[in-house]
Amino acid sequence: MLGVHLACDVGTVRIGVARSDPAGILAFPLAAIAAGSGAIEELAALVLEHEAVDLVIGLPTNMDGSAGPAAESARAWATLVAAAVVIPVVLVDERLTTVQAQRGLHEAGRTVRSSRAVIDSAAAVVLLQSYLDAKRKAGQ
Repeated sequence: MLGVHLACDVGTVRIGVARSDPAGILAFPLAAIAAGSGAIEELAALVLEHEAVDLVIGLPTNMDGSAGPAAESARAWATLVAAAVVIPVVLVDERLTTVQAQRGLHEAGRTVRSSRAVIDSAAAVVLLQSYLDAKRKAGQ
């Protein structure tokens, strides 16, 4: 589907946000937003600002694929977000996205300390890029 796609990696402190180009090929980071009160409204404003066609939310499943407390929390948060936006909200398995993001930042010369502020958005980029690649591979 052509159009801008947004993704978020929900953390307890920050929510990393990424967007795609209008062709839905490449993902890149946006500034993270503070978790907590007002986060859903801020995310809804980003949906409108970027005219997003869908919103991907990371689902933190366990390594064996089962859903733990973090996954249930993400599902509950996604339900709240879905009520605040007029586009589809898609939950996508986010196993190892933060690890991949941290590895990429390390390869770019960033230390763990210097990457704290951007790791959530970098993880959202990994999440969104995998979603976009899967859609393209499926022929959508």
